[in-house]
Amino acid sequence: MLTIKDILTSATAQLSSVSDSAKLDSELLLSFLLNKPRTYLHTWPDVTLNDEAFNKFNRLLERRMHGEPIAHIVGKRGFWSLNLKVTADTLIPRPDTERLVELALEIIPQPAQWKILDLGTGTGAIALSLAKERQACFITATDQSTKALEVAKQNAANNQINNIEFIQSNWFEKLENRYFDMIVSNPPYICDNDPHLKIGDVRFEPLSALTAGADGLNDIRTIINNSHHYLNKNGVLLIEHGFDQADVVCDLLKTANFIKVRNFKDYGGNPRVSIGHIK
Repeated sequence: MLTIKDILTSATAQLSSVSDSAKLDSELLLSFLLNKPRTYLHTWPDVTLNDEAFNKFNRLLERRMHGEPIAHIVGKRGFWSLNLKVTADTLIPRPDTERLVELALEIIPQPAQWKILDLGTGTGAIALSLAKERQACFITATDQSTKALEVAKQNAANNQINNIEFIQSNWFEKLENRYFDMIVSNPPYICDNDPHLKIGDVRFEPLSALTAGADGLNDIRTIINNSHHYLNKNGVLLIEHGFDQADVVCDLLKTANFIKVRNFKDYGGNPRVSIGHIK
């Protein structure tokens, strides 16, 4: 029987050829199998696994070796202060998107009772984070995928968040005569023929949540060009985009008569979130 330390050392070596986070991946898989926090692995490195547990771990490891995302294997992903269920029907929440949440929270006053719209909510990561941090606000979260909305609803229930509603809608389609103080979105923004779609975790994610036309901007254009009709006076739009799309997105915002247009970098120093206000 091998110890936790031995298993992690071996798994890390195997995963190093397919993952940039081989050590973390190994720890997440083993802590998931043992139903223990990662700290347990370092506190008790000499604990041994029986043959049954070791075989189960190897099956998990094999799935990761074939490129399946950790979030899909363990069925969850941490985001902001939440633990979110993740399935193959949703985009895996990424740290870059936490920057959008952070910027939104800097704009929303603590006692505000704003109405906020999250377009393309997926797992509900953005909407639920804002709902939890600003409990006097009310969040409307939309997605065209009914399967994604089911995941988001489960995440709301699991995290005991009630100041939110979910609507099946293709962008603004089902929101006629609805008005909001803020609109946030992490829409698809990858070009249809981007070669990165054939590598890494994105191979296992729904294309509809990733790609948006030849230049990746189809959905961003739709959101920017229609947001004016759904924002209250002094409303604000925050939109996540690709690291090389900041100038174009800011130009689109200005052309659509948004003011105070700015771009902000993500935690890796890449232009990631653009913001525009209306009068």
